[in-house]
Amino acid sequence: MFASNPDQLLTMIIFSFVIQVTIILYEVLRLYPPAVTLNRRTFKDMRIGGVTYPAGVVLELPIIVVHHNPDVWGKDAREFRPERFAEGISKATKDEQPAFFPFGWGPRICIGQNFALLEAKMALSMILQRFEFQLSPSYTHAPYTVITLHPQHGAPIIVKKI
Repeated sequence: MFASNPDQLLTMIIFSFVIQVTIILYEVLRLYPPAVTLNRRTFKDMRIGGVTYPAGVVLELPIIVVHHNPDVWGKDAREFRPERFAEGISKATKDEQPAFFPFGWGPRICIGQNFALLEAKMALSMILQRFEFQLSPSYTHAPYTVITLHPQHGAPIIVKKI
């Protein structure tokens, strides 16, 4: 599709930018989900995968383990590859398995998911209009969990005005 006027061209550029930012955010959330586990309590006897669980059992889904599983995401599961989300979340995994849930899943999914993603996209678009940034050489990669996943020693960045 070619733009027939400058407004259409600008719209196409903005749309392309939003898609790129979205798939980058998805990949960041896959590698570094805000919550590393998801807990649910059974409210009645349940059968899951051939195993029966009585009422009151707490089931824990280790989100970070699923998000890094090569059987689900491929041999490059630990690599930063945003292009895996280029065709959408449902086609990002190796066998199109539902395995991406940085904000939870089902009826108890985080109600702030859409707002958080929109806010991140807006902030990035505003920042990138005026600044470029890169990680400081002093950055030490050390993900750390205290309720949520975050960098243990912070994330020092170098910011330059464009």
